Amino acid sequence: MRRRFGSVRARATLGASLVVAVALVAAGAAVLLSLRFSLIGEAEADADSAARRVASQITPTIAYDKLELPEGDDNPVQIVDADGRLVAASEDLERISGTGTAAVKPEQASPAPGGDDDDDDDDSAEDPLEQGELSDDKKFTDGSATVDGETADYRFAAVEVSVEGKGDLTVYAGGSLESEQSAMSTALTSLLIGFPLLLAVIAAVTWLVTRRALRPVDAIRSEMAAITASEDLARRVPEPDTHDEVARLARTTNETLAALQASVERQRRFVADASHELRSPIASLRTQLEVGVAHPELLDVDGAVEDTVRLQELAADLLLLARLDAGEKPGATRVDLAALAREELSQRTRDRVEVRTDLLGVEVAGSRGQLARVLGNLVNNAQRHARTHVTVATRAEGAWAVLAVSDDGAGVPESEREHVFERFVRLDDARTRDDGGAGLGLAIARDVAERHGGTLTVQEAPGGGALFELRVPLAPRAG
Repeated sequence: MRRRFGSVRARATLGASLVVAVALVAAGAAVLLSLRFSLIGEAEADADSAARRVASQITPTIAYDKLELPEGDDNPVQIVDADGRLVAASEDLERISGTGTAAVKPEQASPAPGGDDDDDDDDSAEDPLEQGELSDDKKFTDGSATVDGETADYRFAAVEVSVEGKGDLTVYAGGSLESEQSAMSTALTSLLIGFPLLLAVIAAVTWLVTRRALRPVDAIRSEMAAITASEDLARRVPEPDTHDEVARLARTTNETLAALQASVERQRRFVADASHELRSPIASLRTQLEVGVAHPELLDVDGAVEDTVRLQELAADLLLLARLDAGEKPGATRVDLAALAREELSQRTRDRVEVRTDLLGVEVAGSRGQLARVLGNLVNNAQRHARTHVTVATRAEGAWAVLAVSDDGAGVPESEREHVFERFVRLDDARTRDDGGAGLGLAIARDVAERHGGTLTVQEAPGGGALFELRVPLAPRAG
């Protein structure tokens, strides 16, 4: 049960059901209140109308027992004088509450002033009727009454009337609440039956809709589990033919898998190429040392030193690449590229061709050692391909500091200009050279450039050959 309600589908269904339940309860309460107010209003209007009809009959000359009061249990009526005495009531009224008095029978007959009861019809016929003055105020109370043995709830209206010779009277008339109670009971029963059914339908629909909507997610999860188990990064998760969040999730997941696959393949190639590059100098060095042990006079000391230096440089390149791949930060030291170039070039005494300079002072923020490695790698690459000279220049272009290294060699074909920055990549002509590198120099240079927020590109030099340009953001001005 805990696992089931831990699913997105169960939580969505539960949440939707709760929201709908609250909405239905609020709507049902509003309907019931509106219905009740409406029906009570109708009862009040009925009671007020009955009370005013009776009050309009009261005149100074008519006796109370001659009033035409409503019969039956529709509108039970009481007439009470200013002293609270019952002077008239409905004929079949047996009990009443909620009015001015609980009495149901008049205390005494009230003949019309100036004549006997037997003469009332003649007097009323002879004398003009003077209707009492009715109050416009509306007063209502809740109560009950028993009429002809039937007890029911009523909404009583109280109408005040002032009649000459009789004083102030109050007419109470009841409007039956039976229809209100019946309608409320029917409505409440309907709501109690209909709301659970409606809630069940909504929960079922939500469950089915979320199940259908989350089906692609479950397929993605299953495929990811299979990929994890098989370690086959060439597999991809299914992408639904929609344009919703699930489709975007699938596409992003496949893009991540593709990037991960490329990274793993690149790492495998890196390990394989590194093993191959390390094998050659190690094997050569071992052979020379074994020959030296067996025949000391045949030991090639210079060759052993060259292989050792080559092995040392390769190990240093691999260590730097590992640090770069691990996300090593370049730092924020202010470095003058012109001063750096002068210092580094002054220490190069075994260059094959002349190195010319055109240096303008530009400062960048980063790692001095890594930037020096970039300069050294670019100059080494240019020395391997130049015919007569190499040129190193620094300048500022807008917000960028530019370090340019060019040679007058054959240049780099346009189709290979991005390929040369891959690890362990050497063009065919470079592989024929005895002093060709391991193919890590340019890869390291580009990685360092990117870590410094810059770029490294190659294009054709103005005088022929290759032109490598390192662009790094200028350091902010001090202060």
